[in-house]
Amino acid sequence: MDKPVIVTVDDDPGVSRAVARDLRRRYGQHYRIVRAEAAVQGLEAVREMRLRGDEVCALLADYRMPQMNGVQFLEAAMDMYPYARRVLLTAYADTDAAIQAINVVDLDHYLLKPWDPPEEKFYPVIDGQLDAWQRTDRVEVAELRVVGDRWSQPSYKVRDFLARNHVPYQWMLAEDPEGAQLVAAAGDDCHLPLVVTADGSMLQAPDQSTLASTVGLSTTPATDFYDLIVVGGGPAGLGAAVYGASEGLRTVLVEAHASGGQAGQSSRIENYLGFPDGVSGQQLADRARRQALKFGAELLSARRVTHLEPRGQARVVGFKDGGEIAAHAVILATGVTYRRLDAPGLDDFVGRGVYYGAALTEAPSCRDQDVYIVGAANSAGQAAVYLAGFAKTVHLVVRSDGLEKSMSHYLIEQIQAIPTIEVHLETRVAGGEGDGHLERLTLSAEGEERVVDAQWLFVFIGAEPYTSWLEDTIERDAKGFVVTGPDLVQGGQRPRNWTLRRQPYYLETNVPGVFAAGDVRAESIKRVASAVGEGAMAVALVHRYLEKQ
Repeated sequence: MDKPVIVTVDDDPGVSRAVARDLRRRYGQHYRIVRAEAAVQGLEAVREMRLRGDEVCALLADYRMPQMNGVQFLEAAMDMYPYARRVLLTAYADTDAAIQAINVVDLDHYLLKPWDPPEEKFYPVIDGQLDAWQRTDRVEVAELRVVGDRWSQPSYKVRDFLARNHVPYQWMLAEDPEGAQLVAAAGDDCHLPLVVTADGSMLQAPDQSTLASTVGLSTTPATDFYDLIVVGGGPAGLGAAVYGASEGLRTVLVEAHASGGQAGQSSRIENYLGFPDGVSGQQLADRARRQALKFGAELLSARRVTHLEPRGQARVVGFKDGGEIAAHAVILATGVTYRRLDAPGLDDFVGRGVYYGAALTEAPSCRDQDVYIVGAANSAGQAAVYLAGFAKTVHLVVRSDGLEKSMSHYLIEQIQAIPTIEVHLETRVAGGEGDGHLERLTLSAEGEERVVDAQWLFVFIGAEPYTSWLEDTIERDAKGFVVTGPDLVQGGQRPRNWTLRRQPYYLETNVPGVFAAGDVRAESIKRVASAVGEGAMAVALVHRYLEKQ
């Protein structure tokens, strides 16, 4: 098989030769290096490789080139090789242009020149890009096929579950020729969505657990007792699983839907330490998931925990579909969900035009249409920037008189720089209507209402913790967030299940051996980085707890 190709384009002959030399020195055995000294020449080479059927794994382009700069070259080349990793070579003075290119061409990385020594500043970056390319599914037609209705909530749920669990699939409508053939093969009483596997097996309207098992996700625990059970697979839960397993604890993480939590739905997180070019929530979650598996953690998918019970020295969690597992300690990292928008008619269209969270699977379908987003925090801003790459206009609907109180400055600047994003301050959604799916929204501003045509509404309006299943076992505050550590003692009164200890652990709940981390914890800082940190800290406190048992 021919070697995959790394293409490098730089109009400075000396730099061009140096880049090619460094690439050949480390990657020449397994990759073919193609060098061009002009963007037009490089683009022609890419076209020829496409016609020959060569695989291009990475495109490296200098920013400052005559006739066509590096961003324009990458934008043209990505049409022919959408899976190739895109790296911009730039001087320090052009870093602003490189940052803007992140959103223009979905840039994967930018490298500052010079990068001596390459062992420290060049090769680690290229290693990461090639590793990401190798792990990307580049098959044009996925083996797994999903047939459903465009405006169907069950169809959306199946697609969202597969996408967020990094399972490649091909989506087709039931009325399309191929979709209709598959529906006919399933029989007259076929129930959509229909999932067809590579071996031809068909699942009709599968539940999440059946779908998870079919696509190879682990749903059954390997044993009935562990050192540590982590409930929830968001950043806090994944952080706890990585640190717990890496420090020798037999660890199992239980997730009801998909790893990453709310953060996993973010199109790009740009303020997370160590990712100057930004990283998507799915990428971050996938890396953390693979890291946890590498250290030996067990990850259970599509298993919803419905009760927690202390039994002597054991802490037992039970599942909605039956069965239970136990451990010496439990970390609660169930995170939060977006609150429902209280407006007439909207509940009828959830999954059929109304989506809570980013719903990235829907982005391509929004092309050249108007999209409405409700919210003013970072998640809403990230969604607006991402969807602006597809939609004709993105309307950001904000109840307050500005974004500054709730959104990071870098996101506000990005939104202001994108002409297709319109911010509607002191405005709220007062209702929705349609025939089978969302078609119109009623917007209210300054006491006046107006109706707009809208098929897409994405909602980001604050958080509700997923803690109702804890019932009276774990102390929570009035909003349902788990209370931990010193916060358990308020006004000189100890709560009902308080266990007297001279020095309560910072993240420990009222039940010894049960800890809370991340967004689910009362008074936590709602940021990805702090959630990961609390997950790691909780593991350290688990060790201290186990030492005293």
